[in-house]
Amino acid sequence: MDLRPISTGSKLKRGVDALVVAALLVVMGAAARATGLDFSGAEPKLLPPEQAFRFSARVLDSKMLEGRFDVVDGYYLYRDKLHFVVQAAPPALEKAEFPAGHRKHDEFFGDVEIYRGAVTIKLPIAAGSPGQTFVLVADSQGCADVGVCYPPTRQQVRLTIPQAGAGSGPSVAASPPRKGLFD
Repeated sequence: MDLRPISTGSKLKRGVDALVVAALLVVMGAAARATGLDFSGAEPKLLPPEQAFRFSARVLDSKMLEGRFDVVDGYYLYRDKLHFVVQAAPPALEKAEFPAGHRKHDEFFGDVEIYRGAVTIKLPIAAGSPGQTFVLVADSQGCADVGVCYPPTRQQVRLTIPQAGAGSGPSVAASPPRKGLFD
């Protein structure tokens, strides 16, 4: 039986074909990364909750505080998981005034209202007096769009009620948690 070798073309043609295939792979990989696809198998890099959901607050006057969350793109907060308390009251918090959020069907909590971007919550206070300093504690819970949800997170700020007629107090950002010896 006479077997003839199969022609694979010239060395030049094989070299050009290999370059074309390599160029296509590079272009397809770049396009996949540009659209957010990751073929590396690596876990997504998640921000710590204090960075994904940055909290700050300010005193508007002796009767009103303003709490603010700045939610990073790709993350969201649950409206019904936001709670505020004042340590060592007075002043005492009254019912928080939440803005409307966005409706979402969540795989963990069902139909919920969420916040993305910046959200400002009005926090009426009672028995506040000018010059009084107190700690506002904000509890929150949110998720990353990649499907990872955080446990409830607590952040706090120290605020002082401004003197009458002095205008609003400064915005105070929650302090990042202290790092341990091995962080």
